Amino acid sequence: MPHDTQRPRPDARNSISVAIVEDLREVREGLAALINGTAGFRCAGSFRTMEDALRQVGRELPDVILTDIGLPGMSGIEGIRILKQRHPDVPIVALTVYDDEEEIFDALCAGASGYLLKDTQPARLLECLKEVISGGAPMSPEVARRVIKLFREFRPPDRAGHNLTPAETELLKLIVEGHNYKTAAAELGISINTVSFHLRNIYEKLQVHSKTEAVAKALRQRIV
Repeated sequence: MPHDTQRPRPDARNSISVAIVEDLREVREGLAALINGTAGFRCAGSFRTMEDALRQVGRELPDVILTDIGLPGMSGIEGIRILKQRHPDVPIVALTVYDDEEEIFDALCAGASGYLLKDTQPARLLECLKEVISGGAPMSPEVARRVIKLFREFRPPDRAGHNLTPAETELLKLIVEGHNYKTAAAELGISINTVSFHLRNIYEKLQVHSKTEAVAKALRQRIV
């Protein structure tokens, strides 16, 4: 099925463009209507399957991708992994009914920058889209509780720190918790330039190229 066409508003150039991947028509159309009906946002395309999204999304790269996980054909998690490989700078937010630890962990490791449940209120959903573009990692409260539970249950293996300094480890922990450059700097009492310096060292030591990859590796290897 081809993607649903959406008519951009006149202020489209200054809007946050959002691509939607959702197999349920009423949900997909409702999300598109919410986004197109809100000042500062526009729908850059909506797709019933991940296969459709992968074929089409590169033609007009959106600012953010909002995707379900339980999709017909290719799963949303596999799609997130492929989309991040192709478009590493585009944040992806999972919007789903699944709130179990395995789905959350797999989605975050695949490259999702946020994880929201479908009962998220429309106003909060729009806030989360803005937040993720600013470098945040929005999560529904239930999801955040489960992520914290995962951390508590994980026991870091010996020498999993990749020779990170205490400052780098603390910064990585904040990034995993969803902080952006500005909030991490405020939390640590350092400048944004110092945050950037530490992050470059973290990327080099972890052999990654982005915050998303760093978070995924930190989770997988239990570094923080």
